[in-house]
Amino acid sequence: MAAERGARRLLSTSSFWLYCLLLLGRRTPGAAAARSGSAPQSPGASIRTFTPFYFLVEPVDTLSVRGSSVILNCSAYSEPSPKIEWKKDGTFLNLASDDRRQLLPDGSLFISNVVHSKHNKPDEGYYQCVATVESLGTIVSRTAKLTVAGLPRFTSQPEPSSVYAGNSAILNCEVNADLVPFVRWEQNRHPLLLDDRVIKLPSGMLVISNATEGDGGLYRCIVESGGPPKYSDEVELKVLPDTEVTSDLVFLKQPSPLVRVIGQDVVLPCVASGLPTPTIKWMKNEEALDTESSERLVLLAGSSLEISDVTEDDAGTYFCIADNGNETIEAQAELTVQAQPEFLKQPTNIYAHESMDIVFECEVTGKPTPTVKWVKNGDMVIPSDYFKIVKEHNLQVLGLVKSDEGFYQCIAENDVGNAQAGAQLIILEHDVAIPTLPPTSLTSATTDHLAPATTGPLPSAPRDVVASLVSTRFIKLTWRTPASDPHGDNLTYSVFYTKEGIARERVENTSRPGEMQVTIQNLMPATVYVFRVMAQNKHGSGESSAPLRVETQPEVQLPGPAPNIRAYATSPTSITVTWETPVSGNGEIQNYKLYYMEKGTDKEQDVDVSSHSFTINGLKKYTEYSFRVVAYNKHGPGVSTQDVAVRTLSDVPSAAPQNLSLEVRNSKSIMIHWQPPAPATQNGQITGYKIRYRKASRKSDVTETLVSGTQLSQLIEGLDRGTEYNFRVAALTINGTGPATDWLSAETFESDLDETRVPEVPSSLHVRPLVTSIVVSWTPPENQNIVVRGYAIGYGIGSPHAQTIKVDYKQRYYTIENLDPSSHYVITLKAFNNVGEGIPLYESAVTRPHTDTSEVDLFVINAPYTPVPDPTPMMPPVGVQASILSHDTIRITWADNSLPKHQKITDSRYYTVRWKTNIPANTKYKNANATTLSYLVTGLKPNTLYEFSVMVTKGRRSSTWSMTAHGTTFELVPTSPPKDVTVVSKEGKPKTIIVNWQPPSEANGKITGYIIYYSTDVNAEIHDWVIEPVVGNRLTHQIQELTLDTPYYFKIQARNSKGMGPMSEAVQFRTPKADSSDKMPNDQASGSGGKGSRLPDLGSDYKPPMSGSNSPHGSPTSPLDSNMLLVIIVSVGVITIVVVVIIAVFCTRRTTSHQKKKRAACKSVNGSHKYKGNSKDVKPPDLWIHHERLELKPIDKSPDPNPIMTDTPIPRNSQDITPVDNSMDSNIHQRRNSYRGHESEDSMSTLAGRRGMRPKMMMPFDSQPPQQSVRNTPSTDTMPASSSQTCCTDHQDPEGATSSSYLASSQEEDSGQSLPTAHVRPSHPLKSFAVPAVPPPGPPTYDPALPSTPLLSQQALNHHIHSVKTASIGTLGRSRPPMPVVVPSAPEVQETTRMLEDSESSYEPDELTKEMAHLEGLMKDLNAITTA
Repeated sequence: MAAERGARRLLSTSSFWLYCLLLLGRRTPGAAAARSGSAPQSPGASIRTFTPFYFLVEPVDTLSVRGSSVILNCSAYSEPSPKIEWKKDGTFLNLASDDRRQLLPDGSLFISNVVHSKHNKPDEGYYQCVATVESLGTIVSRTAKLTVAGLPRFTSQPEPSSVYAGNSAILNCEVNADLVPFVRWEQNRHPLLLDDRVIKLPSGMLVISNATEGDGGLYRCIVESGGPPKYSDEVELKVLPDTEVTSDLVFLKQPSPLVRVIGQDVVLPCVASGLPTPTIKWMKNEEALDTESSERLVLLAGSSLEISDVTEDDAGTYFCIADNGNETIEAQAELTVQAQPEFLKQPTNIYAHESMDIVFECEVTGKPTPTVKWVKNGDMVIPSDYFKIVKEHNLQVLGLVKSDEGFYQCIAENDVGNAQAGAQLIILEHDVAIPTLPPTSLTSATTDHLAPATTGPLPSAPRDVVASLVSTRFIKLTWRTPASDPHGDNLTYSVFYTKEGIARERVENTSRPGEMQVTIQNLMPATVYVFRVMAQNKHGSGESSAPLRVETQPEVQLPGPAPNIRAYATSPTSITVTWETPVSGNGEIQNYKLYYMEKGTDKEQDVDVSSHSFTINGLKKYTEYSFRVVAYNKHGPGVSTQDVAVRTLSDVPSAAPQNLSLEVRNSKSIMIHWQPPAPATQNGQITGYKIRYRKASRKSDVTETLVSGTQLSQLIEGLDRGTEYNFRVAALTINGTGPATDWLSAETFESDLDETRVPEVPSSLHVRPLVTSIVVSWTPPENQNIVVRGYAIGYGIGSPHAQTIKVDYKQRYYTIENLDPSSHYVITLKAFNNVGEGIPLYESAVTRPHTDTSEVDLFVINAPYTPVPDPTPMMPPVGVQASILSHDTIRITWADNSLPKHQKITDSRYYTVRWKTNIPANTKYKNANATTLSYLVTGLKPNTLYEFSVMVTKGRRSSTWSMTAHGTTFELVPTSPPKDVTVVSKEGKPKTIIVNWQPPSEANGKITGYIIYYSTDVNAEIHDWVIEPVVGNRLTHQIQELTLDTPYYFKIQARNSKGMGPMSEAVQFRTPKADSSDKMPNDQASGSGGKGSRLPDLGSDYKPPMSGSNSPHGSPTSPLDSNMLLVIIVSVGVITIVVVVIIAVFCTRRTTSHQKKKRAACKSVNGSHKYKGNSKDVKPPDLWIHHERLELKPIDKSPDPNPIMTDTPIPRNSQDITPVDNSMDSNIHQRRNSYRGHESEDSMSTLAGRRGMRPKMMMPFDSQPPQQSVRNTPSTDTMPASSSQTCCTDHQDPEGATSSSYLASSQEEDSGQSLPTAHVRPSHPLKSFAVPAVPPPGPPTYDPALPSTPLLSQQALNHHIHSVKTASIGTLGRSRPPMPVVVPSAPEVQETTRMLEDSESSYEPDELTKEMAHLEGLMKDLNAITTA
């Protein structure tokens, strides 16, 4: 409280006296002249004010000639007037006894009759003006250089020469630089007039351009420097007539490196000669200079470049390029621009008390970097323990004494010039308060206890002052309170200390009242210091304690910093660092430790070095590193050097450009886009990109083009129509070309579409309203010759102009979400291209009410409370856009129509962004809040489609979710290896194996290829393994000509557009010993598994065939002796026959009632879904029917609309399915095609067809809205199938016989034709099966050795299948011809509400009766089979 009252009293007293002083200053004329103002006075003491004392004029550099007169100007301001003196070369001039030098009244120095000779130069040198005011101090001016031009001497003289008319000529006349301004030329003893064609260069050289006949004659140069003129040799210049003979192009005068100061003019000479006459052009740093439009750049005599008023931006390398049509030559020169020192921060005046520490701040700039020195009252300040240079330029004075008062000047100097700035220091008595708040120039240790003293008792001396801790560099003092104030809660303390024998005393104050300890830092080791402590209360300082003498501890002698540390790059991955032995080694240096760190990181590494240099290898290319060195002696590490930074050399890029994409513009051009390589792989500045392209049919004919490093796209024109081209791009640095991207293909259009007009109206528009969404589908315009670049969908309540969404031209449907229930929406659809939008097509729809639960997935029953909606809900954000930034980041932006036009948020509203992906289907939304109109969503999966929507919340009001925006993240290299890698032998070919696999779980993009590595040594380096590349749509591969009875190891690696993924674990396989077709130990259970198919679940009781045993890696056991094998086969056969006879006898004894029960059980199995195979006692009948009978399978009505698809490829079928119309016309068209030639032997798995079983045909039955399609042309693209197998064996699990299968299109396939679907009412059991047709006569064409699956053919080209449920129909006959299956064609998408009625009406009563009778016969046959 006492300290607070003292501070208030200080402020009030200071304000009062400052006000009085201001009133007095208005009446005092001299007060206005003070630049620094006046200080207030405290009671009982006067405060001296800062005295304005500065130079009005300072001397400048001057050039003179012998015998002339010179004036060096100087004028200073002060009250009273200062005394002016002059120094020359640091020594005062005695002007009283000098008859040639005299002091002018204003302080300037006048020198008459300048003396200058070879051995006597008394007037040349550096002059400085010194101004002094008694009892105040001294200031010095900047230093000015007086240069006296020497005697004229020619370093080169003109020589006789000749020049062709129209060409250029030069005549030398070089003198010492001081005399250049005094040089002139004569032609035929007459003064030569200079103009734009004839110029004199700053060196004195004469340049004549575009020579004419009048330029011929005698030339000489004259130097007139005050004395008699000096003439050069007189030479003749001959002008020859122009001739048609060419001559070599040569430089008569080339530019040379120059150094100039900011504001000066510079001339870069460049003169060339040759026939034809050359023209001159200039470039700076590889950029052409425009000398015609620039005011500062002028071409002198058509060739030399003059730059007026030079700035720092003019520094650089200049190129002079001469070209005469036949050849080109160039010369270059470096222009360096320097700047005189300038003050960024000047010292300021300071008030202080004795024993305080102060800092004068001084910040300067210049080029080269200026050096700073300090002057006190005209004398140089020599750094010591109490005068220190801190922070490069600042002056710190420790422990002030009275003699430190005066004027301090900061003098900055470099090669160009020097400048000075000063400030005054006034030391006040201890009982006089510092008149202003403590400035920043006072140190923290001396800014306390500045309150003026008041009358009252003062404290006595502190007691028991002791040094409780003594170290090498600091001492901790403690004491007890004074006897006069035993509590001492309001006392503060000052500790005064000094070196023993030094009168200059410093002070350190305690940080808070009542504290009775202080630590004195920055002391010298092994030095005696004297300490005393004084207490202060609100009345002032009390008595001082008795002096305490303490000696610091001696310091261990450690090495100083290693001088002259230098680092330079020796290669793109190595840097060499050198240094010297420390000056203060303090003993023998044992070793050095070199520390280095990559710029931008905080991980420092070190290495021990015994010499004075070391080369660090393995660094990153074109990366900046910092280095420092620490020397070690027997005592430990010394002082570290300053960090030095250097960058490794550049190299060719180590990675290809990223995100290469192709855009076909028309029939003759393709646009290429790409991104630079990753920054860590650029290895230097990217200077350009190399694009290579070729026709896919002519891979040897490659065209190459180069673009600049800033260009990230290029239009390739002049291509052929309807031709496929391959493209690849590589990045360039100054070191060369880096790796190129993989070849990317694109095909030009056969013909150019028209884009001179807008598209026509779309041919159809259909809407399907739901509760909060409307599904919109459409077909493109009928005129396909006009370019369509997308579709614009507009919608709104009552008007279609409220919202607009644009979709890609390939899209045919869109779901408008976040709509209001029971609302009438108007929807418009327009096709657009670059010309504009076409004619709109309109449609309206009313969303369903909330009470309609047929389309609602989730609703609450008996909700205890239903909140009443706000009558004025917030408007949802609009214009939501998703900008893909990387493989895991998407930026979401939107607009808010409830904000003003400038879209600035001024209230407390916030936005909620939600996002999800539809794979898997049950993915939940993720949410995040934002207070701006954008949000960065991170942590996404690569190559994944996400949907985003935004809502706004303000207080208790919230909007609905906005329209969704979609974005697919960029691809990333696969992060998992291919899975389920298996290796089997090929039947009949022991030297050939087949490798099967499945795609990676984390493909992160479209797989473009696989690489199979195999070797006989699992520990071999990967580059020693044999490589087999496979295209991306293949999941099996055949490798031939392997060595028999040899173990092989296989690995597979997947690749997408981003690069290679990880390798799979090594799989071992041993080839068979004998080349025998009847012993295949690697045979697995045969079935209909096609290329890459998985085997069916055979159950835990299944045992492999006895023909061989499978080892874990596929190696066979030793072959059995033929006789032993024959005995085993005969024995097994006899046992089998006996068992069959016993079972047959047992079965014939069963009762008729039991047969009826079995028949009823079979019907139940075929007519309902209750059988799930969960009862172990009930075995379903074998549904494989011989000959012309059908296999009946119940349909599993899975509730999941998006079943999880497996990636097992579907093999090709040997026949098509011909659809019929809905009326079930009896006129059935049948087609039979064989696809055996479409699948190469290399890509076929030998696992299929081992037992000649034919796969079941999968027929889709569903009425779901279309979303995807399946291409009906044979290809190797994989198609997702159900998790249950589509093949059946004798050991098939009952569950497998009843599980449903699903077919969907692969994401890589284009939208083409759609699957046929038979839409039936599930309530009618008979309509769950298609009616079989009579098989056509003819020889069988089915080869059981090849796997096959019916190929689905379509008629409705634009229909898509979202989710297809299938029933299985097949036969068991091994050699019978394939049976055509008839299915109804799929109805139109827009007629989904009528398709059930159509399908029902398509069956006539007679046809149903026939089907019922036929099926009854089939059921009887089933009973006969199961009871046999």
